[in-house]
Amino acid sequence: MTSTPSPPPPVALRAVPDRELRFRELFDENFRPLLGYALRRVSSPEDAADIIAETMLVAWRRLDDVPADGTARLYLYGVARRVLSNHRRGEIRRDRLAEKLRLQLAEATPDLTSLSDSTTAIRAGLAQLSENDRELLMLTGWDGLDPREAAQVLGVPARTVRTRLHRARARLRAAVGDAFSTDGQVRDDQHARPVQEER
Repeated sequence: MTSTPSPPPPVALRAVPDRELRFRELFDENFRPLLGYALRRVSSPEDAADIIAETMLVAWRRLDDVPADGTARLYLYGVARRVLSNHRRGEIRRDRLAEKLRLQLAEATPDLTSLSDSTTAIRAGLAQLSENDRELLMLTGWDGLDPREAAQVLGVPARTVRTRLHRARARLRAAVGDAFSTDGQVRDDQHARPVQEER
């Protein structure tokens, strides 16, 4: 007669600490009202979610300060109000920084209308090259890197870069020569067939 196996011992359930239990209740009772509060004051649901997340993080960290007399929601509204104020200050700072960067970029970017014919031709010639040739020539010619430094940026051996640079310069010379008409003026049809990169 075979004996029936005994059931496995019951798995011990982890007791939820009182602090965690209290926070869960606080969250469940106040999440929707807080979300409505935030949504009425910001322009996007993502911002509202960030504000609620930050508010509840403060509540978790300072759980002992959250009133237990039924006014917890008012306390959380106060926290959310301060979080919202910080959020708005951060937006103002970001907007000011973005405007400052736009102004600096406008000052640093050359006025393309004042470019000489030769510069226009070089740009047109670069546009006809492969992306690899163009990047290599720009790294060495415009960004001032030597071939060894360009090789590090591109993740290839320096000797490979020297060979590729020599060939890319030759292709650019050919492309720039094609950019001029017989009378020395820059041609209008700068959409010539791209120069193929050698394999």
